[in-house]
Amino acid sequence: MRLGRFASLVAAAFLSAQQAAAQEVTFVVHHFLAPVANAHKAMIVPWTEKVTAESGGRIAFEIFPAMSLGGKPAELYGQVRDGTADIVWTLLGYTPGVFPRAEVFELPTVHTGSATATTIALNAAFDLIAEDFREVKVIFLHSHDGNLIQTAARPVRAIEDVRGLKLRTPSRTGAWVIEAMGAEPVAMPVTALSEAMARGTVDGAMTTLEVVPSIKLEELVRHTTEPPEGDRMGTSVFMLAMNRDAYEALPADLRAVIDANSGVNVAAGIGAQWEGFEQGGIDALAAAGAERIILDEAAAAPFRAASEAVVARWIAEVTAAGIDGQGLVDAARAAVAAAAR
Repeated sequence: MRLGRFASLVAAAFLSAQQAAAQEVTFVVHHFLAPVANAHKAMIVPWTEKVTAESGGRIAFEIFPAMSLGGKPAELYGQVRDGTADIVWTLLGYTPGVFPRAEVFELPTVHTGSATATTIALNAAFDLIAEDFREVKVIFLHSHDGNLIQTAARPVRAIEDVRGLKLRTPSRTGAWVIEAMGAEPVAMPVTALSEAMARGTVDGAMTTLEVVPSIKLEELVRHTTEPPEGDRMGTSVFMLAMNRDAYEALPADLRAVIDANSGVNVAAGIGAQWEGFEQGGIDALAAAGAERIILDEAAAAPFRAASEAVVARWIAEVTAAGIDGQGLVDAARAAVAAAAR
C-alpha cells in the first residue's frame, strides 16, 4: 500500500500488526539548493537510496530541490515541523532565535576548521542542544569546513582591508563576526548571493569554498581570505530533520532503519564528505584566476581577537536568556577536540 505524498497522515495505530509490518511509505523531502549542489547529489540522494535499500523498498522518497514545493528557505523548518514536508534539509541560521543552543557550534574558536570534527561533535554531544529540536525528529546535524571572506574587488590581507565592506552573512553569529571585523553584514540566502555580488549590492561574502561551483561564484570572486593552518571564521550548522509525527507513525522496524542512518552512525562520513567538497571550490576559483590569501599569524591575530569578542557576546546574550553560555562553549569545545583526536 502506498500512503500518498505526506506520510504524516499515516494512521499506523489503526493497522493490525501484520499490516504495519508490511506497510510502505513515501516521504517528501524538501530543500533549498539546486540538484547540481553537493548537498543534493552527494549527500541527500545517496542517503535516501541507502534507507530505501535497507528497508527492502518499504520506505521511498520524493525529493524536491530548490524550494520546488514552494516557500522560502527560511520556511523549511516550519514546513517539517508542521508536516507540509516530511523531511527537510536546511540551514539553522535561516531561522534565527529558534536554535539558541546549537549556535554554539557555529562560533569561531569552537569550530576550528574541520567539518568532520564539528559534525561528529554535533551528533555525539546532541544532548547539550536537544532542547532546541524538541518539535522535530533530527536525522543528523552537520557543518561545513567553515567560513572565509570572498570578495569581488578588494583583497583582504589585514583586518583594516575588510572595514567598510558589505558582506553577506550566513547566520546571526556570522553577522557578529562581520561586525566585529568592522564590516557590514547583509543577510540573504546563499542562493541570492551571486546576483547580489553581480549587482554590487554586496562587496563579497562570509561563506565557504564548497558552495562556489554550485552558484558560480568563481565568475565573481577575485580574492579569498582565510586564517592559517586550516582555521576558519566560524561555520554554519545544517540539519536533515523529519516531521516527528511521520517518524512516530512508522512501525518499529522502519524506525530502526531511519535510526541506523542517523546521528553518530553517519556523522563521521557526512563530515568527511563536506571536507572533500571544498576541493571543487578551490579548483574552480584557481581556474578563474582568483587569489587565495592565507593570513600569516601576525595578520590573523586581530581577526582572532574579533572572534573571541563574538564568543564573549554570545555567552552574555544566551546567559541573559537563562542558558549556561560559558558551560555550553566549554562543553562544545571539548566535544570538538575529542572528535578531532
